[in-house]
Amino acid sequence: MEENKLVIPAEYADISPISDKDFHNAMSIMVEEPMFQHVVKMLLPNYKFSDLKHVLLSLNSKQEFQTRIMLPFMEGLLARTTTELTHSGLDTVDPEFPNLFITNHRDIVLDAAQLCYILLKNGFRSCEIAIGNNLLIYDWINKLARLNKSFIVKRNLGRIQTLQAAIQLSGYMHFTITQKRESIWLAQREGRCKDSNDRTQESLMKMLTYGNRDVSIVESLKELNLTPIAISYEYDPNDYLKAQEFLMKDKNPNWKKDADDDLESMRTGIAGHKGHVHYAFSQCINDELDKIPEDLDKLLIIRRICNIVDHAIHANYKIFKTNYIAHDILFDNKDFADRYTADDKQEFLEYLSKQIDKTKIKLSEFDRYYMFNKMLQMYSNPLTNQIEALK
Repeated sequence: MEENKLVIPAEYADISPISDKDFHNAMSIMVEEPMFQHVVKMLLPNYKFSDLKHVLLSLNSKQEFQTRIMLPFMEGLLARTTTELTHSGLDTVDPEFPNLFITNHRDIVLDAAQLCYILLKNGFRSCEIAIGNNLLIYDWINKLARLNKSFIVKRNLGRIQTLQAAIQLSGYMHFTITQKRESIWLAQREGRCKDSNDRTQESLMKMLTYGNRDVSIVESLKELNLTPIAISYEYDPNDYLKAQEFLMKDKNPNWKKDADDDLESMRTGIAGHKGHVHYAFSQCINDELDKIPEDLDKLLIIRRICNIVDHAIHANYKIFKTNYIAHDILFDNKDFADRYTADDKQEFLEYLSKQIDKTKIKLSEFDRYYMFNKMLQMYSNPLTNQIEALK
């Protein structure tokens, strides 16, 4: 259904993307934000901001913003930071059929951005994007996200408010799939999986059922058309920051990231080298959901559904040399030695060392070994999980 003919219920007003009828006004406010101007000049140093501002103010919809601004921006970014972005399984996805694309969570910004790029380049509409309000630390970032088809996931609330927010969020996603007929991107867990041992969060899956509690768990989830996607990175530019986070928590269990840490992760993830990135689309899991016995305990049903999603993601990883090398080093064997050369192994070891060198805190030799081991786990876990999934 066309957006301008659809009334968004008032109960979703504070989390839904900015409507197209309010698009121009919101954009007019955002382009005057000094920090937005600063970030644009930093990311696009070869462009005059006044020229970009003129283009931004000529736009009238989120779709136009994505096709005229975000698509060429992503093309330039991918040319600088990846050797290639590939995909598989998209031919099994119906462009007229709204899906809730559920993926493993590698990068704060790019998981969804690269998915939307793939969809747009292949004749699909882009999808709406779930984004945590902990990342929307400035008002202009909130506006930019909601102008770019994002909806807000409220976090860090009290117990009662958390339940209310979950009901609101799930209701919005059901509304988006069934009424707006728009697809959605959602990570399989809150926050990135730091060690790449990707597992769907049971609480997240349970939350997805809240949007229609008049039917069974399975029927409520079938309404969303869950479609898993496995995201695989040859190199994760945030690998050393994730390892550093493990180190900080190991030294102090009460240590927590702050807003600057999230900004650094976003900046590093966007600008860092990734090598080959692959998105593997699975089929919608509705047929698999139909096989779950109706008389199972509710918790067991949720766990069964999480396992279905996990299996689809694990089985469809694209495995790179970095994964084979890390696995052999971590387990001190040569099971996959035929998949890489001695030079490949030495190059990967040097890469890990250089990444650890980027750490801004003072490291002991033990700290370096700890981070090195954590990074090996990050690169080996996708292969470990795929071996298990394909047994």
